[in-house]
Amino acid sequence: MPFFYTLEFVLSMPAFVVIAVYLVRDVGLSPLQLVLVGTVMEAAVFVSEIPTGVFADTYSRRASLVVSFVVQGIGWMIVGSFADFAAVLIGWAVWGFGYTFMSGAYEAWITDEVGPDNVGRVFARGFQLSYAGALVGLGLSIALAAVSLRLAIISGGALLIAAGVATALLMPETGFTRASDRERRGSWTELRATASRGARYVRVQPLLLVIMVITFFTGMSSEAVDRLTEAHFIRDIGLPRLGSLDPVVWFGIFGAGSLVIGLVASQFLVRRFERGEELSLARLLLALTAVQAIAMAAFGLAGSIVVALGALWLYRLMRALVAPVYLTWLNQNITDSSVRATVISIAGQSDAIGQAGGGPLLGGVGNLFGIRAALLAGAAVLMPALGLYARALRHGGREPELEALPEAAP
Repeated sequence: MPFFYTLEFVLSMPAFVVIAVYLVRDVGLSPLQLVLVGTVMEAAVFVSEIPTGVFADTYSRRASLVVSFVVQGIGWMIVGSFADFAAVLIGWAVWGFGYTFMSGAYEAWITDEVGPDNVGRVFARGFQLSYAGALVGLGLSIALAAVSLRLAIISGGALLIAAGVATALLMPETGFTRASDRERRGSWTELRATASRGARYVRVQPLLLVIMVITFFTGMSSEAVDRLTEAHFIRDIGLPRLGSLDPVVWFGIFGAGSLVIGLVASQFLVRRFERGEELSLARLLLALTAVQAIAMAAFGLAGSIVVALGALWLYRLMRALVAPVYLTWLNQNITDSSVRATVISIAGQSDAIGQAGGGPLLGGVGNLFGIRAALLAGAAVLMPALGLYARALRHGGREPELEALPEAAP
């Protein structure tokens, strides 16, 4: 799918590291405030995730993606335009709301276009292109940040809006069939019916329930690294002294190293998708998540820049490799295309609950005991996820089937 691969490249170009440095250096947020930014964003995701997934299943995946890219771009522009904590919260809430129109719809669209049996390979190759796009975007963002951090952030927002316009004009949507007007029962009735089918589908699929719980714990853990990495380097470890390099340049170098490693390692992932049955996917997810937890703990404990950087690169690599494997495993267990975006959105809501619920706890740990303690706590949160992966392995990458729930009375 050429358009999917193009989107993977373009959507990876806006560099979040620029925003992270901006929030620490220019806005001056504390560890708790940094986590609260993510909490507000995830709260917006939690509220909007399922309704927007239902919208994609009911009406159009393309329309959902157009709205998503435009609203995400507006959120970036709000953050870059006002160096104020309240404005940052508003901007990230807008971004989170926009992201939910993409979450579920994006994966459901490409799965319907190429089929569940082929989507793993497509996800893996798109993953490679996203690394290439992130490298190009990182270089451009650093160049713009040398002029102004705000300019780099606002430019990223403009790129997302442009992606929305291109999607409206160019994106194919041949695998999704919207109900005819004769079959439709009114907008709200149809939306409620789709949501009900999606929720029911998850309830009678034991493995999907396990995946939802895993997603909760991984989402909770990710908040510590996502919100506190730059602050950990700046305040605890210190950045190398080499001339008068700006912190954003150092974080750009760190990010580039991580992306190069990921681009090389992704070749291994593409080969593994040639044998993408459920048991091998569950086994790979268990191994990647275990290494991720170890790397996160090492990053929190690191006292030198070399150890910290090595641990961070390993953590980011493991987390990035998990994403396409997880999506393939999830999509293989959604056999009903009419609720695919809704079910993926329910998984996204589990992630949002984990981040919004656990993020403030980890931020509070950071305020009371230091950023290192928050990172170690985030690593510990991955332990239940490892136990659930092991449970899935004992059942061959699946769960024993439940009997279908009785139909509700009209």
